[in-house]
Amino acid sequence: MTDYDAYRDRYREELDEAVAFSGADHDFFTRAKAEELVQLARRHLGDPARIDALDVGCGVGLTDRHLTGRFRTLTGTDVSPGVLETAATANPGVRYELAARGRLPFEDGEFHISFAVCVVQVIAPAERPGFVAELARVTRPDGLVVIFEHNPYNPLTRLVVRRCEFGGDAKMLGMAETERLLREQSVASLDCGFLLLFPSRRSRVLAVERALRRLPLGAQYYVAGRPRS
Repeated sequence: MTDYDAYRDRYREELDEAVAFSGADHDFFTRAKAEELVQLARRHLGDPARIDALDVGCGVGLTDRHLTGRFRTLTGTDVSPGVLETAATANPGVRYELAARGRLPFEDGEFHISFAVCVVQVIAPAERPGFVAELARVTRPDGLVVIFEHNPYNPLTRLVVRRCEFGGDAKMLGMAETERLLREQSVASLDCGFLLLFPSRRSRVLAVERALRRLPLGAQYYVAGRPRS
C-alpha cells in the first residue's frame, strides 16, 4: 500500500501534473465533489448547518478546505499521521483523528453523513467490505453514507490515475460494484450519478452535465445510501 506520508509535501503538485491536460487544476475537481456532497446532504438530510460530517480517508485535507463552515461540525480521519498533521495545519477549523486500519475511532451513529473521496479504489478488494461497514457503523440510521470514485469507463480518468505516482495501488471500481458493496453492508442506495463530464462549472455546462449524470460519461461518480437500522 502506498505510504501517503511520503507524498504529503508534494501531493498537490503531483495531482496538478496528472490533470494538467484538462486545463484545470486539482482544486477544480476537488471543489466540484465538495459542492456535490453539500447538495446531497441538503437534498436527503436537510440544512447542512445542522449536520455533523465525517471525511474518511481525508488525506491532506483537500476536500475539507471546501467544506469548512458548511456543516455544523466537520471531522477528518486517516491512517497516516503525517497527512493528518498537514490537514490540520491547512484546516484549523476541522477536527482530525487518527484511525487504525480496519476500525474508525468513533462511536456508533456519531455522524449524520460519512463520506470517502476516491478511497475505496486504493483499499485491497478483500478489505473493502469492512471499510464500508465501518462507514455505515459510525453513521446514524437516518443519515447518509457517500462514496465518490473515479469512473473506470472514462479513458481520461484512467490516464490521470496512471500519471499519478501515488496511484499505483488504485484498482478502480465501477458504480455497480460500489452499489453492491453498500448493499452487502446493509446500506440502501438512495442517489447516484456521474459528474465532471466537462472542465467547467458554468451554469449552462452544469445543466447539461446534470441532464447526463445517469450515463457513465463523467470523470467521477458518487453513490449515496442510508444505513438500515
